[in-house]
Amino acid sequence: MRLAPRSLLADSPAPLAAQSPAQQSFADIKSLAGKWEGTLTTFPAAASYQGKHLQVQLRVTSSGNAVLHEMRVPGAPDDPITMLYVNGNRLYLRHYCDAGNRPRMIAQASPDGKTITFNLVDVSGSKRYGYMEHVVFTTIDASHHTEDWTYLEPGNHPTRAHFDLRRAQ
Repeated sequence: MRLAPRSLLADSPAPLAAQSPAQQSFADIKSLAGKWEGTLTTFPAAASYQGKHLQVQLRVTSSGNAVLHEMRVPGAPDDPITMLYVNGNRLYLRHYCDAGNRPRMIAQASPDGKTITFNLVDVSGSKRYGYMEHVVFTTIDASHHTEDWTYLEPGNHPTRAHFDLRRAQ
């Protein structure tokens, strides 16, 4: 039996290419697009931020090729932004820090896909005031996720910030 060429089989969809782990993790990050609100907890406790209300917005941009993450703590001087994107077979995070530098991190997903951990690759700009070195996104469900950000202060003193976020929109 001879089959007709694929071009003649109008009802046969083209086979879908399997997503790489980076593409799957990026799709998971994209699913978080929207506005989020929650509380900020720091370790060690930083009186100026401890228990503060936090707003995070994630927006898919650049024709689906990037995700913009913007965090806002009311009363803070500015809103740091972060870009997430796939390059080759890797998912990257580039944080534009209010410390004046731009750490770049690479992702690794947990086996269940609910946690995406970003580890430092390099830092552009001065490290004089410290820099972000580690970020973890954990999806609880479609309306709840957490983010854990680790900032390395001068003298290699880590400060961890935990965001417990609920979907606002």
